[in-house]
Amino acid sequence: MKTLAMRILFIVLMLALAGCSAAPAPAASATAAEPTSTPLPTATATVEPSPTATLKPTASPTPMPDMPEGPFTYAGQERPLLMAHYMPWYQSFAVSGSWGWHWTMNHFTPKKNDDGSWSDFASNYTPLVGLYDSTDERVLEYQVQLMKLSGIDGVIVDWYGIESYYDYGFVNSATQKLFEVIKKAGLKFVVCYEDQTILHMVDGGYLKKEEAIAHGQKVMRYLQDTWFKDEAYLKQDGQPVLFIFGPQYFKEGPQWDELFSVLEPKPLFVALDNVFYKPVTAAYPWPPMWASVGGVLSHDKLLSYLDEFYDKAEHWPYRVGGAFPGFNDIYKEAGVSAGYGYLDALEGKTFRFTLQKALDQQPDLVQLITWNDYGEGTNIEPTVEYGYLYLEMVQEARKASGDAAFAFTADDLRLPQRLFDLRKQLQGDTAAEAELDQASAALLNGDAAAAREILQKYP
Repeated sequence: MKTLAMRILFIVLMLALAGCSAAPAPAASATAAEPTSTPLPTATATVEPSPTATLKPTASPTPMPDMPEGPFTYAGQERPLLMAHYMPWYQSFAVSGSWGWHWTMNHFTPKKNDDGSWSDFASNYTPLVGLYDSTDERVLEYQVQLMKLSGIDGVIVDWYGIESYYDYGFVNSATQKLFEVIKKAGLKFVVCYEDQTILHMVDGGYLKKEEAIAHGQKVMRYLQDTWFKDEAYLKQDGQPVLFIFGPQYFKEGPQWDELFSVLEPKPLFVALDNVFYKPVTAAYPWPPMWASVGGVLSHDKLLSYLDEFYDKAEHWPYRVGGAFPGFNDIYKEAGVSAGYGYLDALEGKTFRFTLQKALDQQPDLVQLITWNDYGEGTNIEPTVEYGYLYLEMVQEARKASGDAAFAFTADDLRLPQRLFDLRKQLQGDTAAEAELDQASAALLNGDAAAAREILQKYP
């Protein structure tokens, strides 16, 4: 076991290389400039077939001890919020005019095959609705409806600031669009700021080092003026909650004090893992791939990490748990890095175990890691490979945590894709589109029965 100091240093070095991060300096032709939005694709006469699984090289799994199974349990008085960590960084050729880095990693060339499957893209998993664009309104509608019906309370969005550098501007635009749909569904949203963006801008000559604090304050003002005051923004005792993936650039407490000096009220600041200096109020766990041995994270290492983290978190005024399905990145195949190791999903057991472990802490919030990081293979969004497995588990956990009013079923989870397919099939049919809009509003309002009645009219 490494000493705490060595471990923290190792984490910092790994974060500097990749992890939950934006593209590592993509080529200019990929995502260097913010793409302009293009109209939705022209309607087609028939529904495109659902994609089928695409075989890709994966890490060789090593058997891990069996994990507990069984129904979720919860002993707390108030149920924790279930919030999905969300990546708004995907660009498709059909919507943005080019494939973004997160589908290509400057290595793959996504292709849609004649049978509806996808091949040659940067993931070991295929979204059930195919490779999408994070600004596509139909996709955002579909995703948020799934969150509503699965019992997810909202999103924690991985956010890269306000500059048009790399794909940061695109991510900001996509985030704004997502939040609008989130609010229509009555869900919550919160920002997870990536301060590594400042490092990239300084190293790239876009921002001077001596301007970093002023730029950080500009970002904080933007957050306050644009989202912190919104009723749907997550707050705790009147304070807006702000997550940070790191910190990775501003690594001293006084620097954050300067950044927050322009805010009123100051945010409740939640950092990654083992960062404890003020003004950090709490931290959150993340898949500890730095503990992999021989390219595999064992169950024992995972359990040790979670036990150590939750022992510390017990005394914090705000507690955040974390649940994740596994880890199966594509970085080695893409030539981005050697990869971060492999955490076996065990056909859903890893997610069930980490989610139950989080619930056992009776936290304020459980972060679901992640909704859609396809590059790292931590996605719980429905895919060709595992279908709705993870969202059905989230439904179970929501009910087990004491929400007697939550009555959505696994069958309800299939409605958003049905609507998604019909929108493509019936585009241009004014009467049908009006009815589909009604079905969409019903799903966002949580009226699955009304939506199903409308959708059943169409073959």
